[in-house]
Amino acid sequence: MKNYKGYLIDLDGTMYRGNERIEAAAEFIEHLNTNNIPYLFVTNNSAYTRSFISDKLNKMKIPSSPAHVFTSSNATASFIKQRKEKARCFVIGEEGLVRALQDENLTVVEEDCDFVVTGIDRYITYEKLAKACIEIRNGAKFISTNSDTAIPTERGLLPGNGALTSVITVSTGVQPTFIGKPESIIMEEAVLQLKMKKEDIIMVGDNYYTDIQAGIRAGIDTLMVFTGVTQYEELEQIVQKPTYYVRNLADWFEN
Repeated sequence: MKNYKGYLIDLDGTMYRGNERIEAAAEFIEHLNTNNIPYLFVTNNSAYTRSFISDKLNKMKIPSSPAHVFTSSNATASFIKQRKEKARCFVIGEEGLVRALQDENLTVVEEDCDFVVTGIDRYITYEKLAKACIEIRNGAKFISTNSDTAIPTERGLLPGNGALTSVITVSTGVQPTFIGKPESIIMEEAVLQLKMKKEDIIMVGDNYYTDIQAGIRAGIDTLMVFTGVTQYEELEQIVQKPTYYVRNLADWFEN
C-alpha cells in the first residue's frame, strides 16, 4: 500500500452524520497530525464559513482549524479569481459563499457583474432569480457551487443548490460551470491548496457518486469507506472501483 503525503477528506458520512461523530474519525485525524501529514476537509457545503465548520468538528473532538476546511465556496472563489482577478459577482447564496468571494478580494454586486454565482440559499426570492437571469442574458458567466439536487436533513430530503440552479438554467438556456463534487474542479483547487502532486494525494469519502467520482475524474487515488451513503453491498455493481475500500477508517489504520 502506498504512503500518501496528503489527504482530501469528505465530511458528512465520513467524519460525522449530522451532529454525531463517526467511529474512528477523531483517531484518523489524530494519526495524520501525529505523522505530520497535511489534510483538507473537502465539502460541497457552500452555506457555512471555514470557521463554522471547523468549530463543529472541534466540538466533536475531531481536530481542525479553518485552514483545514475547503468548501465548494472556497473552490468557487479560487476558480473565479484565476480567471479574473478583480471580478464582480452577483451572488445567490449564504454567508459561506459571500465570505469566500470577499476573502479572494472579489466584489459582490447587485448588477453589471462578470459572474453570476449560485450556492444554496434558504432565503431565495423570485427577485434574486430574476436578477441572475438578467445578468446571464447580458453576458455574465454562470458558476454554481455544486449540482446537489437534494440535501438530507432531519426533515427529510430538501431542495439543494442544484435544484435552485436549474431554475436559472431553464429560464436562460445556459448551463453553469459546476465546481463541487463530483466535478474535478474542486479537487484541482484542493490540490493547489495542498501544494502537492496528485500522485501523492488520496481522496477519502463515503459517497461513490460524489466523493469517489470526483477523485477519479481528477486523477487522484481514492479510499472509500462504508459509513455513509454508499453501502458495501453496492460495491459489486460498481464498474470503476475506488483505489482502496475499507469498512471504516479504523481498518485503514490497520493496513
